[in-house]
Amino acid sequence: MNSEQFLEALLAMPNLGGAQVSPDGKWVAWSWYGVGTTADVFLAPTDGSAAPVRLTETTDNTLVVSWTPDSQAVLVQHDHNGDERAQLFRQAISQPGQLQPLTEAAPDFFLRGGQLHPNNRWLVYGANYDAATGQEVQTTWLYRHDLQTGERKVLARPIGSRSYYPKLNQTGTHILYNRNDLHPAGSQVWLVDIEGETDREILNFGPSAKVSASWFPDGDRVVVLAEVGSYRRLGVWQMSNNSLHWLIDDPDRNLEGAYVPYGSRVIVVNEVQGAYNRASFLNPETGEETRLATVAGNLIPLAPLDVAGTTWVGRYYSARQPADLVRFSLDKPDPAEFVSLTRLWERSQLQPADLTAAEDWHWQAQDGLTIQGWLFRTPQPAAKGTILHIHGGPTAHSEDRFMSQVQFFVAQGFNVLLPNYRGSTGFNLTFQEAIKADGWGGREQQDIIDGISSLIAAGVAEAGKVGITGTSYGGYSSWYAITHFLPELVAAAAPICGMTDLVVDYETTRPDLRPYSEEMMGGRPDQVPERYYERSPINFVGNISGALLIVQGMQDPNVTPENVRVVREVLAKNGITHDFLGFEDEGHGIIRPKNQKVLDLRLVEFFETSFRSNQG
Repeated sequence: MNSEQFLEALLAMPNLGGAQVSPDGKWVAWSWYGVGTTADVFLAPTDGSAAPVRLTETTDNTLVVSWTPDSQAVLVQHDHNGDERAQLFRQAISQPGQLQPLTEAAPDFFLRGGQLHPNNRWLVYGANYDAATGQEVQTTWLYRHDLQTGERKVLARPIGSRSYYPKLNQTGTHILYNRNDLHPAGSQVWLVDIEGETDREILNFGPSAKVSASWFPDGDRVVVLAEVGSYRRLGVWQMSNNSLHWLIDDPDRNLEGAYVPYGSRVIVVNEVQGAYNRASFLNPETGEETRLATVAGNLIPLAPLDVAGTTWVGRYYSARQPADLVRFSLDKPDPAEFVSLTRLWERSQLQPADLTAAEDWHWQAQDGLTIQGWLFRTPQPAAKGTILHIHGGPTAHSEDRFMSQVQFFVAQGFNVLLPNYRGSTGFNLTFQEAIKADGWGGREQQDIIDGISSLIAAGVAEAGKVGITGTSYGGYSSWYAITHFLPELVAAAAPICGMTDLVVDYETTRPDLRPYSEEMMGGRPDQVPERYYERSPINFVGNISGALLIVQGMQDPNVTPENVRVVREVLAKNGITHDFLGFEDEGHGIIRPKNQKVLDLRLVEFFETSFRSNQG
């Protein structure tokens, strides 16, 4: 197949997200991107006896939110063109395509979560909305929404503006939720009863420390993951006697997730080592821990399928294995024996051999810190150049996983590096928190540039033929690179939905994201104005000497189009030429396959042209 056909095959590869196993363990539901014009929800039996069924077919990305307690339906949501103003629906598994609206269409507020109470009448969610006045507010309130009468009862009114996803226990008596009333960097866990009569803080490990919690299926015990100094420890809190005991308290471990699935007696612990997920099973009564055997790629257990807990459903993926839902044996988790529940390869023209594997790549930062990334080498005899693909967040990390855009770049003759700069998750809490020492636009940007230097020194990249792109914080990093580094290191940048003026971004973004900016930057713009100025690429566009392509989703409520408008005015005043590619039906990121095709073809053309021009 030619390059455009190959791109179409990549974009048609099912891209899985949000998988959830039903409470009775018989079904798994997920959202699939790439199967249609937008993401839709699919369902499959966990015994692998039947092919997936399409539950929704919509014109906007539709995502799984939760299962109903009776396992007969899923709650799903979609917004409009990526504006993140979500509407909730009930979708019965016996009636595909028949969405039952639960909340209003196109709300003028942001809705978070959504769980149906066991009485099938009450809906629990968070929303930055005052139902009494009908006005949007700065903070996310906790609601119990009566689906029969339409009454919205406020159960809690946090002070801090960071959003959260409330968690209703299986018995329907209490709700866990997070608050950040004390400090922008911290979070504490609160507990409120379903009537809203008792709302109290239950877990607090310091104003600026984060703690997360989730229910055991018994509706009484809670899994706790809390920051303590340079690491996270894991414990169990019990509501009935208000007790807390720690099970894992080891500064050498990098715990990043913990949960107890329906039907399980053990805690699934997700430890990330060198950006690889490594799971274990922890007995909450004895403290005994059993590690899941290591497999090539990433295997994340989701739920047990038998009483003995010997067979599980898991999420399995790598660069050459798009995310799949598989049945596997706990005793022998051999990928060759996994049973695919999605049967995704039956939907694709491609095979694993058509895809490029990720290579573990390390380099030394200027201050001696070791930085890791994933290198994808083009199979072509001579590379056209090198592209750095920067992950967003920055509190996230690049993984060994399938990415259609990266695979297309490699097939078109580019080497690609995905750096996990300081501030990334996947290593340890100290590494993750290191970005706060400088704030955005500090040493983490030098980590990225040092990655380029390591590739040039190794003969993988060539000076003057390196470009950079990424979405969200990856877009910001692209802006930073093109405004701070010479074309010998960064010849071209294509920021996608990236911040340009950090003050404008703070003022125009969703209110729940402002505390994150404050955490990362050390305060609000009025508190540390010099830092916001120094770290805003818009103030350094006069330094641009490489090529620039700006990409933006025009419905983006996160990094709003105002970031683009203000920077294009300054670019014009400075006589800096650039290209612009906007998508009217996209939000924070370019998601729709038709738009991804336009973007990927444009990026390849842009980098090819830029590298030739820079060499000429």
